Amino acid sequence: MSLALQTFSTVKDANAALQVSGTLYLGGGTLVIRAANEGDVSVSNLIRVTEPSLSAISVSNGKARLGASVTMAAIARQPELAPLAPAARAVGGPAIRNMATVGGNLFAPAPYGDFAVALLALDASVATEDGETPMEAFLAGRDAGRAIVTAVEFSLPRAESFRFLKVSRVKPKGISVLSIAALLQRTADGTVTSARIALGCMADRPMRAKAAEKALLGHKLTAEEIAPALSAASDGIAPITDPIASAWYRGQVLPVHLGRLLLS
Repeated sequence: MSLALQTFSTVKDANAALQVSGTLYLGGGTLVIRAANEGDVSVSNLIRVTEPSLSAISVSNGKARLGASVTMAAIARQPELAPLAPAARAVGGPAIRNMATVGGNLFAPAPYGDFAVALLALDASVATEDGETPMEAFLAGRDAGRAIVTAVEFSLPRAESFRFLKVSRVKPKGISVLSIAALLQRTADGTVTSARIALGCMADRPMRAKAAEKALLGHKLTAEEIAPALSAASDGIAPITDPIASAWYRGQVLPVHLGRLLLS
């Protein structure tokens, strides 16, 4: 089956074309083209947009805005985005990072989507022509949406407050067994006052570890004081099983690696 490719100069025109059945948006193509090569016949038409704003990176007044077409490679080499570099580098090898985009990563099914895990921990918002949506709400409804993502925006974290970890069987570019991102605000004596912990591969899309977040509040990041958070890490979570790892295994290693992240 052949694929038709249409190129538009504006997001508005592309959004209109995207409503036609059998049409998908083409970003970096790391997942869409692979699916087509593997025999996916549900898509007959691809569209892309050349609007410059989609490839723009803006950092100002403590806020970062990444166009949906910004690649993982571009993020990794941007000094002002250094706290996010580990999450960007977690996406495949160099060839993939040169193609994989911010927007595409938001739709990547588990066990992919490591950068989206970081954005969820950062409480990012997702922009479309219809407005901005909090990351958590966007991920919950991403399968039903048909509007092209134009950008993500978030408060740039201090290096000491943001942590990211990818666990894979093959280094450095293996598919994730688990990925964890944490944004932690602490007082001068190290007491946690705010915590956002996002998990990848514990569901079909990134999710929060809300029980662990709550258990960290008022505690310091010591082995003794984080123990309740580690015990609560899997509460309300049903990990996925795939060729990379079983649900049982993911449930077993989650508190181990969350502990390593919190104590790092």
